[in-house]
Amino acid sequence: MLYNSLHARLLIQDYQACLCFYRDVLGFELTWADGDYASFQSGEMRLAIFKRRLMAEAIGTAEKPADADCQDKVMLIFEVDDVDETHRQLKEKGVHFVKSPEDYRDWGIRAAYLRDPDGNLIEINSGLSGSD
Repeated sequence: MLYNSLHARLLIQDYQACLCFYRDVLGFELTWADGDYASFQSGEMRLAIFKRRLMAEAIGTAEKPADADCQDKVMLIFEVDDVDETHRQLKEKGVHFVKSPEDYRDWGIRAAYLRDPDGNLIEINSGLSGSD
């Protein structure tokens, strides 16, 4: 079996805040928006947001709790040219980071961590060069 496309869709509660975050703060190009669903493009990365309540209604899980205090189950990972520069630019836009840039030599990356307005964990990273 072959899967041809990667497309992440976040099921969110605060549509407007998430739309503004991905479009205005992270700089994704908005390709569609209708008030319940929005899609974005950045390079080859496609990302969408959809109201969590509507998805729960569609699949019959609306009676389940929307939030639970637990460890993260999903993380978006965005590769950037320079983690430190991207970190600086996002901090200037008011983004709070969970963890500032750090080298993870065992993983071969330098990474920083933040959350979107709905609390979704995001990693920005770039590869470590062999000379570091």
